[in-house]
Amino acid sequence: MQAGRPLPASLARPGRSGWWVQLVGIAVLLGLWALVTEVLKIWPPYVMPGPGLVWQEFVYGFTGSGPDGKLGLAVLNSLRRVLIGYAVAVALGLLLGAVLAASRPLRETVGGWLTAVQSIPSIAFVPLAILWFGLNERAVLFVVILEGFIPVALSVSSALLNVPPALRIAGRTLGARGGRLYTQVLLPAALPSLASGLRVAWSFAWRALIGAELLTSNPGLGQVLETGRNISNTALVIASMIIVGALGSLFDLLLRRFEARVRRNYGLEGST
Repeated sequence: MQAGRPLPASLARPGRSGWWVQLVGIAVLLGLWALVTEVLKIWPPYVMPGPGLVWQEFVYGFTGSGPDGKLGLAVLNSLRRVLIGYAVAVALGLLLGAVLAASRPLRETVGGWLTAVQSIPSIAFVPLAILWFGLNERAVLFVVILEGFIPVALSVSSALLNVPPALRIAGRTLGARGGRLYTQVLLPAALPSLASGLRVAWSFAWRALIGAELLTSNPGLGQVLETGRNISNTALVIASMIIVGALGSLFDLLLRRFEARVRRNYGLEGST
């Protein structure tokens, strides 16, 4: 993207009025939810519980001692797994992306394979992960890393190839060769594009984590969802889904802020 181009809508930060609009929208949604479930009672509570029942599941989930009272532990386990898997995925993606950018034959072969693998839903890799690693944490991490490192690798390769040739020539003229050329010239120049890839990779990794936890026996938010289904506790399922959405959105927001800051620092967007 060229300097001076307007900030993409996806990166735009809501102002005060935007936050108020969002809060009002949430309040309206909660009101409609309570109206149809607790006032009009269109559906029985076991099919569609009201916000009051879901709130009770939140409270019990973080304070109770039964199988549906493990939300706090599940949140910690899921965050630990996704952060470990995401960190490994970023490291592998940076390395592979740099290799792909340096070799056209690899780009045309391995790059095409990665694009094909990326089109496979993460849930499809879970049976393979279980066969290879068993019903344990390594299977979950395998799926998270696999889904996370491909977007990073492809974005790194694309970003490095789009670095202006003048910067590469200037770096070599000043004595940067091999690894130094990448770490001191090319990667810093490609950082705005890399920031977008990191955000996409987070989205893939988070979705892969929940899918893998659904089908394995590891305590986590995915397993809480499965527990809710097994004991026919729709309120617990909805409470878990809200936590999954809130945590995913929170980290996505942080990465958006990071991406916007990088772009401002590079003069690609305005400071306001």
